[in-house]
Amino acid sequence: MQRFAIAALATTATTPALAHSGAHLHPHAGDPLWLPILVGTVVVGALALLVWNLK
Repeated sequence: MQRFAIAALATTATTPALAHSGAHLHPHAGDPLWLPILVGTVVVGALALLVWNLK
């Protein structure tokens, strides 16, 4: 029964009714902003890996 209660609370906490609007730091899948963030993260990771291997 405790697992059911935890699952019910977790499901309720993640409903779209609790979604927020306005500018915020984490991108959503529908936002056009996520692609440059993803590309930038991959570039920084690749450069870090390159520097680490040259060391």
